[in-house]
Amino acid sequence: MNAPLIGARVARKEDYRFLTGAGQYTDDVQMPNQAHAVFVRSPHAHASLKKISVEKARKAPGVIGVFVGKDLADAKVGGLPCGWLITDVNGQPMKEPPHPCLAQGKARHVGDQVAVVIAETLAQAKDAAELVDVDYEVLPSNTEARKASKAPQIHDGVADNTCYVWALGDKAACDAAFAKAAHVTKLEFVNNRLIPNAIEPRAAIGAYSRADDSYTLYVASQNPHVERLLMTAFVLGLPEHKVRVVAPDVGGGFGSKIYLYAEDVVVTWAAKQLNRPVKWTAERSESFVSDAHGRDHVTVAELAMDRDGKFLGMRVKTTANMGAYLSTFASCVPTILYATLLAGQYTTPVIHCEVTAVFTNTTPVDAYRGAGRPEATYVVERLVETAAREMKLDPAEIRRRNFIRSFPYQTPVALQYDTGDYEATLKAAQQLADVPGFQKRKEESIKKGKLRGLGYAAYIEACGIAPSAVAGSLGARAGLFEAGEVRVHPTGSVTVFTGSHSHGQGHETTFAQVVADRLGIPIENVDIVHGDTSKVLFGMGTYGSRSIAVGGTAIVKALDKIIAKGKKIAAHLLEAAESDIEYDRGEFKVAGTDKKKMFGEVAFAAYVPHNYPHDKLEPGLNENAFYDPANFTFPAGTYVCEVEIDRDTGVVKIERFTAVDDFGKIINPMIVEGQVHGGLVQGIGQALTEGCRYDLENGQLVTGSYMDYCMPRADDVPSFKVDTRETPCTHNPLGVKGCGEAGAIGSPAALMNAITDALGVKDVAMPATAQTVWKHLQEKSHARV
Repeated sequence: MNAPLIGARVARKEDYRFLTGAGQYTDDVQMPNQAHAVFVRSPHAHASLKKISVEKARKAPGVIGVFVGKDLADAKVGGLPCGWLITDVNGQPMKEPPHPCLAQGKARHVGDQVAVVIAETLAQAKDAAELVDVDYEVLPSNTEARKASKAPQIHDGVADNTCYVWALGDKAACDAAFAKAAHVTKLEFVNNRLIPNAIEPRAAIGAYSRADDSYTLYVASQNPHVERLLMTAFVLGLPEHKVRVVAPDVGGGFGSKIYLYAEDVVVTWAAKQLNRPVKWTAERSESFVSDAHGRDHVTVAELAMDRDGKFLGMRVKTTANMGAYLSTFASCVPTILYATLLAGQYTTPVIHCEVTAVFTNTTPVDAYRGAGRPEATYVVERLVETAAREMKLDPAEIRRRNFIRSFPYQTPVALQYDTGDYEATLKAAQQLADVPGFQKRKEESIKKGKLRGLGYAAYIEACGIAPSAVAGSLGARAGLFEAGEVRVHPTGSVTVFTGSHSHGQGHETTFAQVVADRLGIPIENVDIVHGDTSKVLFGMGTYGSRSIAVGGTAIVKALDKIIAKGKKIAAHLLEAAESDIEYDRGEFKVAGTDKKKMFGEVAFAAYVPHNYPHDKLEPGLNENAFYDPANFTFPAGTYVCEVEIDRDTGVVKIERFTAVDDFGKIINPMIVEGQVHGGLVQGIGQALTEGCRYDLENGQLVTGSYMDYCMPRADDVPSFKVDTRETPCTHNPLGVKGCGEAGAIGSPAALMNAITDALGVKDVAMPATAQTVWKHLQEKSHARV
């Protein structure tokens, strides 16, 4: 019997191929007779397409096809769908303007696809694309959410550029709570727009086979089955079984590779038109204007308290920027994934949130690591920290006074938390961060002429999405289950097929740990297969920290079926009653005796059924299962950040960053720590360096390269101190909660709370660049004069 693997620090199985260059990404795929696509993109934020002349491009060397929006319209190619319906405060469905795969009539943001040129080589396609002559009539544009309602109309039928006005909570009860409050804290702030920057750009290769009228799409995607469903059923009108979608190794996604994009559709459609495989790989400059962006909220938030700092109510009013079109899951991010988390870790009795989603002449916005949960945490934790300062209470103490302490707990914003221990994570974080020693460190900073600040963030997130029935009632247009298949081979080795997709999380290791631990076999004897719709049962992919909680549970349910069948086989082999067979990680035993059969022996008997219960069982040992979650899982934790600020330059240095999380049962602590580290860096990037900026007059993306959009670097982050506390999830067999997004959810608020503490100001806009912080220092200096 092997040692337990759940909770073990097992080295990642997949890393050898990545470190040795043996991985295969979409751009690595080379198909026979492959052609190359280049998209002509609008240089204007808003413009009528008066005429598109493609004759010169078609005659250019190597060109085999040039297509524009009219070609797709004539071929009845539909627009890109939105997968989540939001109903507004008046009971009306949200506005869903068409999102053509190639612009028709108008371009609505810089980077909007206007035409595609396909040639024998990439160089020829690039040269020919420059010969496409587009007569643009430039129109007034707007890139700001707060100005959208009075900006020029972007879509027909959306006169005020408003997609929906949505609300959650009891407004009357909330207003009544504010009326009796002893103190109200109010903040107005922007949750800055972010541009995802996965190390692998998006890529797609479409191929068509005349032999059987089938298509294959290789694509950098987080959920190939969903991509296939959307593309076949809603855009191309193809039989689903005639399309195979393969997502090979994917070099990071962070949400930006969840969606069905126009380029994926175009190369698939064009492959049949030309009877040639068509390949497109984004250049980094394209990624900046075509990958779905994240965040971009303008919010006014208020917290009502009694004289002891007990929370009475919260009011939040947010304007969310959708960009020029609705991306695949855009509509649910500032609503279902945002407002439902505004209770945080606290017993706030009444909460009301109103969200206005608007269209602007910008790249579409969708889920980005955390997807609504970072925005909600930022609202809650900036309010709580500010309230503590205004009421002259310790920031930890005001949290303790309001923590949820008994579970299950029904929040006033729809969700019911099943388990947690928020006091434990706060206490552990304070100890690990040496909060008692902060005052001494602050005094030392003052002696050096510098400022020092400390900030907390006590976050909670909802992972694993919701039961399909619940999600459907909230507007989801798809189920949110997951699938797993366990195929045991005659020698006892195992191949697992999962609908979850790995793009850096280490599924090939953690899923293998779960399987090897349950079956009692060496982890080397377990292979994980994902990312190919022709091999894997229909699954919903990877996002929202759902993989181990939902995908892992589907696998466990399939394992349970394997073991149940194995007991029947073992009972026959051991000449015992099935009810007397016990199973313990690799051994089928007759209770109370030393009689047993190993897992490998039972597997062999299943495929060499010479001595087999044929009257009861079919040969073979292969089972599958689907799992529809009973509830969200609710990871939570406390982060403590400590910064030092140079008075002369405004440079912020993170001196200490402590993260204590509750992820439920942990499968592989090493992988969890890596996920937390990565999330912390992304959150720090939002708070300190990253910020998407558009020219307010012409809608040009100002931060369109790494020269202008500043990714966090190694010297921007400290050596993190991370730890965990465990309250197992109560509704999945593994007790897991999910860890992939937590770091990015809690870190921005903790860091900005530390900066505002050091500066002694109420708010600082993200990103808190040296220039931004320096300006606050100058304003304070002038105020003292």
